[in-house]
Amino acid sequence: ADALDRDGICRAVVESVAENTGDAVVGALIWGAVAGPAGVAVYRAANTLDAMVGQRSERYAEFGWAAARLDDALSWPGARLGAALAVALAPAVGGSPAAAWRVLRRDGAAHPSPNAGRLEAAFAGALGVRLGGPLSYGGRPELRPELGDGPAPGTEAVRRATMLSLAVGIAAAGLCAGARA
Repeated sequence: ADALDRDGICRAVVESVAENTGDAVVGALIWGAVAGPAGVAVYRAANTLDAMVGQRSERYAEFGWAAARLDDALSWPGARLGAALAVALAPAVGGSPAAAWRVLRRDGAAHPSPNAGRLEAAFAGALGVRLGGPLSYGGRPELRPELGDGPAPGTEAVRRATMLSLAVGIAAAGLCAGARA
């Protein structure tokens, strides 16, 4: 965080909230609806394993790729449902479903992650902000594609992103509970 200015920190927070809405909330709810508590446990174990060893590093080259691919596969439905709900619920944070859908369709696949990009693009469109750009990941500089059309997110976008995440989580809980019943 020492290298980030206020806008960089706000951008990182919005990106993290968007991605974690899919990983920690919607994905877990889906796997709970599909396979009960065991489904949640397996899903969260795969997600955590990816976070621990899935990064591209020499140390985990022989094992990390498998953790990352398993997490990608298990996170696929949660990312798509989460992105769809973010589009539908954009008005809850003063956004436009049409703008969120446009950004999701245009930019969601540009992200290096097959799942995080969908949620980040949907959130960017719903919030009317631009995510992506230069960052440091594991000490290595990267240039991520830009997602969205608006200005860089500020503190108000962080507040709205957390509200959108909460709305997506509530809607996903209702849908998954209904599907489980």
